[in-house]
Amino acid sequence: MAKRFPEGFLWGGATAANQLEGGYNLGGKGLSTADMIPFIPKDERDGDNAVHITSEQFEEAFKEDSKKLYPKRWGVDFYHHYKEDIALFGEMGFKTFRLSISWARIFPNGDDSQPNEEGLQFYDNIFDELAKYNIEPLVTLSHYEMPAALVKKYNGWIDRKVVNMFTKYAETVFKRYRNKVKYWLTFNEINAIALAPYNGGGLITDRFENIEQAIYQALHHQFIASATAVKLCREINPNAKVGCMLARLETYPETCNPQDVLKTLKQEQMNFFYTDVQVRGYYPNFIKEYFRENNINIIMEDTDEDTLLQNKVDYISFSYYMSLVESAGPHGERAPGNLFSGLKNPYLESSDWGWQIDAVGLRVTLNKLYDRYQVPLFVVENGLGAIDTPDDNGMIIQDDYRINYLREHIVQMREAISDGVELMGYTSWGPIDIISVSTSEVSKRYGFIYVDIDDYGNGSFKRTKKKSFEWYKEVINSNGQML
Repeated sequence: MAKRFPEGFLWGGATAANQLEGGYNLGGKGLSTADMIPFIPKDERDGDNAVHITSEQFEEAFKEDSKKLYPKRWGVDFYHHYKEDIALFGEMGFKTFRLSISWARIFPNGDDSQPNEEGLQFYDNIFDELAKYNIEPLVTLSHYEMPAALVKKYNGWIDRKVVNMFTKYAETVFKRYRNKVKYWLTFNEINAIALAPYNGGGLITDRFENIEQAIYQALHHQFIASATAVKLCREINPNAKVGCMLARLETYPETCNPQDVLKTLKQEQMNFFYTDVQVRGYYPNFIKEYFRENNINIIMEDTDEDTLLQNKVDYISFSYYMSLVESAGPHGERAPGNLFSGLKNPYLESSDWGWQIDAVGLRVTLNKLYDRYQVPLFVVENGLGAIDTPDDNGMIIQDDYRINYLREHIVQMREAISDGVELMGYTSWGPIDIISVSTSEVSKRYGFIYVDIDDYGNGSFKRTKKKSFEWYKEVINSNGQML
């Protein structure tokens, strides 16, 4: 079989509104949960605590005189720079651009009776700008944010009422953009709610006696909201495609000890559970057993099982940054991750942030997912966060390390296609420097485009092409042949 990417392969880049847009208090936008996450300097950080906030921190973020910094409120000011940024994406030859809609820009409080027209128009403008360059939008409905007012009033996704509010939001944007958006995703990395309940579900852990029970109940509401959104989208635009999105955690056993292999199998099942529900349409037996063993009781309505079964997604999208290693024993040094971590793998190199770089693992993951589900796949996040330093002239960043990382992963995607995997496209994370989800810093840079801004929001916000810009342009232009 020829090792090449199919015609019409969707090359592009991926972002999230809360890490990119800024303009948090402009155009009628309400505060989102992401706007409440404070910046924590590196020397004060405890792992990934920047995505976990307490009730006290949440309330503090509403105060206008708060001395805390909230970097996701300014992002990289795409709100004012979107035409310039989209022109650069067009210059690279993007076929698609993954972005998210900020729910709080459409319904500032989440439960408003009418949508915010200024917010709707903002995304109309973005989609029109993308159309000028023949760039297909790939739109996530909920990417680690929801209106903060829904946390204040309903404790986030734990309340079933939020399903109806999300459904109203989804229906609003499906109708508004039916002629502009073909590809949709419901919840970004839906499995992240298990390790980052606030980020993934608006759950503030100190408000719940049994946080695991709360997580899985809130998750069930997201599953129902996602399935209902699929149903609505098909009714409103039968030509549209709706996918789910998973943080894929490719996991290896530390040794061939059967106990290590079994532990790894269990870990992988817990990762696949989320796609099992959204692609197969029902809760698998292993998760039902897990709930029973851990006294987790999911409250369902009579129609919920039918809703899940009748409204399965069209494709699976996922993020892939690194692989993990698991052991049944307590030994081994753990490698850092953003929300997830495993044992250190001696066969792999690490990024500036300690993430284990494993391109072959992407091929493994693509094969596993396709073997399990036989639906089209889409790699919608993959990239290298690194410290980028401008050259002596303050201009071009020689980011060969990023080029090497991406090249190796693209090669393995091509190998997976040769294995028979049906792959729709690839959107690298993120094509322009943005605010980190896990640490709220900008110094962990991913982009082909450098943004002159520091972790404290200082800088000109000027955009500058890195070396990787021209490289990725050639990759797209050659449909993955010139690497």
